[in-house]
Amino acid sequence: MRYIAQDEATQSARATRFIENECSASAPGFVGLIVLVEVVWVSESCYGATRAEIAEIVRRLLSIKQLVVQDAEICWQALRLFESGKADFADCLIERSANAAGCKRVMTFDKQASKAGMALLK
Repeated sequence: MRYIAQDEATQSARATRFIENECSASAPGFVGLIVLVEVVWVSESCYGATRAEIAEIVRRLLSIKQLVVQDAEICWQALRLFESGKADFADCLIERSANAAGCKRVMTFDKQASKAGMALLK
């Protein structure tokens, strides 16, 4: 998060130095799905990021050559779903992950999540 936010001088500098100097395309850092969702949540809840800003953050993380994002193709699919709909990024990622695992339906009580391809449980 410090690398993206650049909000605390000392920690941001350390994170930047690590990612840009110690990680590479041949020896990348790893971003797990849980970490990605946490970055999105912190960006929204602590920094007040908009949907467009969230999309750009996810896009940047997926594009940094020094990082490998877990299940990157599923994350790209979730990002496209997020950008075209009203569901939050976590719901889009849940739906796309379930789809990739062969699930025919993902059930939810959340009306916004149902707009990301999940089935509304009534």
